[in-house]
Amino acid sequence: MQLLSKAVPFAMLAFVLSSMLAVGVSLTVGQIMGSLRNVKLVIVALLANFVLMPAVALGISRVLRLDQPLGIALLLLGAAAGAPFLPKLAGLAKGNLAFAVGLMVLLMVLTVAYMPLVLPLLLEGVTVDPLGIARSLVVLMLLPLCVGLAVNARFAGFAEGLRSPLNQLSSLSLTLLIVLLLLTNFQNVVSLFGTRGILASILFLIGGAAVGWLLGGPGFGTKGVLALGTAQRNIAAALVVAGKSFEDPRVLVMIVVVAVVGLLILMPLARMLGTRSARAST
Repeated sequence: MQLLSKAVPFAMLAFVLSSMLAVGVSLTVGQIMGSLRNVKLVIVALLANFVLMPAVALGISRVLRLDQPLGIALLLLGAAAGAPFLPKLAGLAKGNLAFAVGLMVLLMVLTVAYMPLVLPLLLEGVTVDPLGIARSLVVLMLLPLCVGLAVNARFAGFAEGLRSPLNQLSSLSLTLLIVLLLLTNFQNVVSLFGTRGILASILFLIGGAAVGWLLGGPGFGTKGVLALGTAQRNIAAALVVAGKSFEDPRVLVMIVVVAVVGLLILMPLARMLGTRSARAST
């Protein structure tokens, strides 16, 4: 078990770096900027992800009276936006893929600046290192993203060959990370039952989807993307901050539980939206 515990940081590092590089080699700066021309929709998306979702996390934590580590995890997720998985969900939902890609990158970049500034204000009674959080997010997320964008801009053929391996590595390392965290923290996972942690995860995800859907404008393609993009949080960023700033393993475990519950809820939701979109188009 001790050997498995030592493997957790390596699996986390592999997931974060591969997912950021995969996003970078799949996009161009022009694609990102071109999809964000609807200023009103962008402002609404920022409001949903950086104001309303932290408020949803705080509200659920207080109403359900979650233990402090579980509430911290939920708040970390509330502040961490821009999930690399969003384009895949948007594709299943037959939503506006250009908007999904641009929104994902915008939220991801802003999360790097947002979390170090906001978390010390929201986490009352908890000491966090804003500079340490910022440094970790820049090195592990923003820098690999920029490297991927640069490679795609200068060596398009090489970048195209990297996309599939990096996406596969990202998926495999995420699966490995979830398995390792569940195995090494089995008792902590079991202890979540009866703490309302599972219920909080479900309410948090449903709340995010509802916020995004209501604010997503009249277009079905953008409503679906914003619903999925608001509910699906940036697990990589939350794991980086949790691993660097909190010693209680229940913080990491709660983040993993939300990630698993999120896949169980958002994948079927994306497919349902895709079916509805296909019917509407015919």
